[in-house]
Amino acid sequence: MGPAPPSEITRLLQSWQDGDQNALEQLTPLVYTELHRLARHYMAREKGGNILQTTALINEVYLRLVNAKLDLQGRAHFYAVCARLMRRILTDLARSRGSQKRGGESKPITLDEALAVSPELSVDLIALDRALTRLEEADTRKGKVVELRFFGGLTVEETATVLKISPDTVLRDWSMARAWLLREMAEGSHHEA
Repeated sequence: MGPAPPSEITRLLQSWQDGDQNALEQLTPLVYTELHRLARHYMAREKGGNILQTTALINEVYLRLVNAKLDLQGRAHFYAVCARLMRRILTDLARSRGSQKRGGESKPITLDEALAVSPELSVDLIALDRALTRLEEADTRKGKVVELRFFGGLTVEETATVLKISPDTVLRDWSMARAWLLREMAEGSHHEA
C-alpha cells in the first residue's frame, strides 16, 4: 500500500481540527511513516549518547499535537509543525543533558560537517538552536527554511510548498542562512571559550 494522497491527509487533518476524533485515528497510520522518517533524520543529527529513541520522539510529538489547539493548513503545514516540535523536544533534551554533565560535552562541529551524509557526525543542537533563533529574529523566512530542511528533512520542493515560495528562493535562502549560521555559531563558540 503506497502513501496516502496529500488531499486525503489534508481532509483528515481538517476533520480532526473540526473535532472528529475518528479522523485522528485514521490519520495516524497515514502520517506515521513520514513522521518516523523525519524523526530518524533529526536523531541522526543529534550528538551521541541520546537516550531518546525515534519512536519515543514520535510519541512525544503526537502527545503535543493532540493536546495543542492548532490551525493546521494542510499536509505540508502539519509536517512543518511536527519538525518544529521535534526541534524543541530534542533541544530541550540536549539542554537537560548539558546541565547534568559538567563540561562533559563532546566537541561541537560545524554546520557544514553536520550536513554531510556521514551518520557519525553530529551538531551541537543547543548552539544551532540559539543561532537559528537569532536568524529567525533577523529573517523569519530563512529561519523557517533551515528548520524545514535541516530539522525536518524536507526537500527543496517540499520546503517551497510549505512556505509558498519558489524552489529557487528556497535554495538562495538555504545558502545564505547556512553561511549566516556558520558565522554565528563560530562567533558564539569564541565567546563561550
